[in-house]
Amino acid sequence: MKKIVLTLAGVLAAVAFAPEASALPVFARQTGMACNACHYQHFPLLNAFGRAFKASAFTLMGAQGRIEGDNNLSIPDTVNMAVFATAFFQTQSAGQTAGVTNAVDPAVPKWGVPGTGGELSLFFGGRVSEFAGFLAEAGLGGGGANAVSPQTADCSGGTGTPCPVSGGSTAGGGVVGAGKLVMLFPVGDARIGPVLYSSNDQGAAYSFELLNTGAVGVHKMMGNTGPADQHVKAAYASQYLGTATAATGVNVVATNDMGFLNIGAYEMAGNSLVAGANNLNLTYIRAAFLTDIAGWDAGFGIQNFGGKSSVSGPLYGAQYNAPKATIIDAQLQGDLGTMPVGFYASYGTAAASTANEVNPFGAGVGGLTKTSFNVAAEIGFLPNTTLQAAVRLAKNGVDTGVAAGNAASGTSQTDNALLLGITYALAQNIDLSFHHTQQSGSAWKVDSAGNLQSGKNANTLLLQTAF
Repeated sequence: MKKIVLTLAGVLAAVAFAPEASALPVFARQTGMACNACHYQHFPLLNAFGRAFKASAFTLMGAQGRIEGDNNLSIPDTVNMAVFATAFFQTQSAGQTAGVTNAVDPAVPKWGVPGTGGELSLFFGGRVSEFAGFLAEAGLGGGGANAVSPQTADCSGGTGTPCPVSGGSTAGGGVVGAGKLVMLFPVGDARIGPVLYSSNDQGAAYSFELLNTGAVGVHKMMGNTGPADQHVKAAYASQYLGTATAATGVNVVATNDMGFLNIGAYEMAGNSLVAGANNLNLTYIRAAFLTDIAGWDAGFGIQNFGGKSSVSGPLYGAQYNAPKATIIDAQLQGDLGTMPVGFYASYGTAAASTANEVNPFGAGVGGLTKTSFNVAAEIGFLPNTTLQAAVRLAKNGVDTGVAAGNAASGTSQTDNALLLGITYALAQNIDLSFHHTQQSGSAWKVDSAGNLQSGKNANTLLLQTAF
């Protein structure tokens, strides 16, 4: 803990005299507003205005000129673009094999620069008409040249279940992309319409999401998920269950000031389907309620993933892919005195896989129900500076008896975590942050054979910018 405190102090000292500036990324160019008009404390968290802009299908215009004509033609006179880039230094603790400390995992680079390890993405989009907007991303894979294959990566926290699709810190190198067309027609005080989307690593929730509870991975406190996603999984139940997969789908969204409903069919993009691609046999349902509680911006919601699709190939053989999970979440954003504060809580559960149905969000065949309760908070205690903390109390669905080589005990391994972090905004569009995650519980103890999975502790120093 002393080392963590000293590191945090060093980050503060390094940025104490950093200059101030404003940001003009893709939507800021369209609206003519600075980034903090839409973001709470720092990007990419949303405030109430940011939610309203997103719920308008990205159609709000500012001083930027537009081209208008008959039959609802109304587009910006310039195609708006933005660049998002990150660089980092990260470490994670080594595991053990038969009582011997392992070498550092070569698939987890210590250093990342834009395009190799770090992210380098080009965003473009904005208003398509009075009722429609578009957002697209193209960039180098987050893993760069050092990425592991999603077919062989272990996404289960050491249980040996392969990743069902690419995503998170295990995304393959090369060019990746995401995009969505949002068409929300005004109906009284609401907007209703379809969302057509595809994402390489945000899951079905990429279609439409307004809360900062981790229901979609992009709305998170930390810019870097961690060497093996330790940071983001410590803070958010949906991310712990692994819902941030590659996905493509068609949804119907209804939204107004009181909340939103998002219902759709999707497929885990990258699956090898038996009978034709993109049958959209999987289902996603999301409902959220927004309100004001004594001056606090509050939100409450539920997510449900269901359905099953036939797949073939090295992942599942002839089994069904059946991603099933339910997550409830809540947030409060407001002020304690002069300090902005955000509180975020989520609880998720996912059933274990069966002989015929593989649940990539749950434990393996013969496992138990996987659960996670997460509480996270962020407080702005100095100008441009926020402190973050999160606690996870989880059960990973791996039977403790089976994990120890004995008969099943009916008791799941505990998989807990503590996250501490700090973020400093050198400018509205440039963040410097440090995050430390420490995991504990029976899942992180050396077993009777002297084995311990790597990544029990993780540290990330991150620089990210959008312009």
